[in-house]
Amino acid sequence: MTARIEDQAAAQVWPSPRQAWFAAGMLALANTLAFVDRQALALLVQPIKDDLGVSDTAMSLLYGLSFTMFYVLVGIPVARLADRANRRNIVAGAIFIWSVATALCGVARSFTTLFIARIGVGAGEGGLGPAAYSILSDYFPKDRLPAAMGVYQMGIYAGGASALLLGGLLSTVVPPSSDVVLPLLGAVRGWQLVFLMLGLPGMLLSIAMLLVKEPVRMGARAAEPSPALADLFAHVRRHWQAYFGIGIGFSLMILVGNATGAWIPAFLQRKYGLTTAEIGGLYGTITAICGISGTLAGGFIASALRKRGYDKANLLVALFGFTALIPVTSTFTQMGDYRVALGMIGVMNFLAGFNFGGGLAALQEITPNRMRASVSAGYMLLINMIGAAGGPVAIALVTDYWFADPQALPDAISIVCMIASPLSVVALLVGLRGYARAIAPGSDASAG
Repeated sequence: MTARIEDQAAAQVWPSPRQAWFAAGMLALANTLAFVDRQALALLVQPIKDDLGVSDTAMSLLYGLSFTMFYVLVGIPVARLADRANRRNIVAGAIFIWSVATALCGVARSFTTLFIARIGVGAGEGGLGPAAYSILSDYFPKDRLPAAMGVYQMGIYAGGASALLLGGLLSTVVPPSSDVVLPLLGAVRGWQLVFLMLGLPGMLLSIAMLLVKEPVRMGARAAEPSPALADLFAHVRRHWQAYFGIGIGFSLMILVGNATGAWIPAFLQRKYGLTTAEIGGLYGTITAICGISGTLAGGFIASALRKRGYDKANLLVALFGFTALIPVTSTFTQMGDYRVALGMIGVMNFLAGFNFGGGLAALQEITPNRMRASVSAGYMLLINMIGAAGGPVAIALVTDYWFADPQALPDAISIVCMIASPLSVVALLVGLRGYARAIAPGSDASAG
């Protein structure tokens, strides 16, 4: 009886489901806009490349490295701030910064100025993830957190799809390589107009984000000050297998996702001759349906399994998705019919999304409250340096320097995926072993 009363009292501490899901929805919308701004560049690779006269490798640096540089540099200090300050306000400010930087991409007249504007986008988005993960961990208990993380991560696919669909639709009205005369700005190219239009929604959302309430920090350590870096590193060292496996495993999986996501539009154009408008409509629809359904399915399945007592469900669900991705990512570019290739891309998006809810919930579960944003920033450092920056560049280097032929892009994609996908499974198996020890009764890794 006493235990039941204590459980009921603890349950009352958590915010109401209505408040929690409103916060998850708003953060998912922010994540959606973040990936709209990011993925729009992938759709416009060819017209930007033609206008600026640069190589595939240069475009990969524009897509990955420029974005990652300040994302990484800003992410760590902002995460440390998020472990001790108002996380909602950090998210609102981050949205405003990256939205302004996205609009500035629309007035860039050279590769250098576009590169600098993309650094600004990364700087803004660097403040979103760690603060958002920490907020959700204080809105949802452990058995509902994977579902909430799945809802948040569906923004990856909703944003990517929206960029493709909106970009494809706009390109039917204003071709990316055409000129448009705007008040004050004068003549801009069609691809620049896309970036200008993407900036305004984020500025409005940064204001609306103030409707989200900053949650009380949950757990036994919530009232303590943010731990010193030495304490943070000591905790990570004690559970290095779990953190290493989750961090490297997801980094390699995201390397595959970013590598393919950055180059699929160019692949469809070069191999099958599809237009920008056709790619935006087809690829965008597939990304929306398959990616969103995958993230929701994976998150809710992990939550359901946790409620039924499967303690390792978060990473077991991810392990299934990682393993199933290997044959799909390695072979979709070799299909002779673009419709078969698009079908496999849909499966790939579903399986990639399937992994996120459980994986992110596992990371938060083994991390004490006042370390969550900092650990999340470390995780995002890995996935951005290895995945976001490394993936697009890896394929471009294989295309430009191994094959020395832009038309060899399909083979370059297959080679990179055949190496990275199996390695991601190996790393996650290491992480699963460490995760099992971290969540065992009596472990200091439980976040409470």
